[in-house]
Amino acid sequence: MAAPKARAKPAKAARTPAGPTAATHDSSRSRPPNRRGSPEAIEKRRVARVFNDILGGRGAAANKLDGRTEKRRQRLLKELEAGKARGSRELKPLDVLQRVQELMDLGEPLSSIRKVTKVRKNTLPAEAIVEVVERLHRAYSFRPEVYRFVGIGEEVLREAGVLAQAASAARRARTKPKP
Repeated sequence: MAAPKARAKPAKAARTPAGPTAATHDSSRSRPPNRRGSPEAIEKRRVARVFNDILGGRGAAANKLDGRTEKRRQRLLKELEAGKARGSRELKPLDVLQRVQELMDLGEPLSSIRKVTKVRKNTLPAEAIVEVVERLHRAYSFRPEVYRFVGIGEEVLREAGVLAQAASAARRARTKPKP
C-alpha cells in the first residue's frame, strides 16, 4: 500500500494594510478583469451582429434592434402610454420630451408614438414660455416634433428659434459638399 503524497502547501500571502481580502481582489493578478460588460465589448458584439446579418444575406435583419434596445423601446412606449415612469412616478413634461426623442432616435415612427401618447394641452400664453423653450432647446437640442407632445405649438417654436435652427441644419446637410 502506497503512502499518500503530501501536498505542498502554498506560501502564506503577506497581509497588506488593507486586510486579508485585499490579496483576493487585487487587480494586478494574472487573470484579466471581466470585459464582457464594457462599452467597447458591447459595441463590438452589436457591430458583429449587423455585419454578419448584412453579409450573411439577412439584410432586413440589420434594421432590427438588439434585445436590450428592443426591451428599452417597449418600456419607453409603455411609460408614455401610462404617463408614469417605471410604473410609479408621474412623467414630467421634460421626461416626455426625453422619451419621445429617444424613441425617435431608435427609429420609432412618429405615428406609433402618437398612438400611445396622450398629448398634453398647454394653457399658458405663448409669450410666457418662448424664452424657456429657447433655453431648453439650446441645452437639449430636441427635435422640433418632440415639443408638440407637451402642447408647445408651432408659433412658440418659431419665436424661440427652434424651427429656424432645424431648417438651417437641414439645409446645411443637403448642401454639404461630398468628399
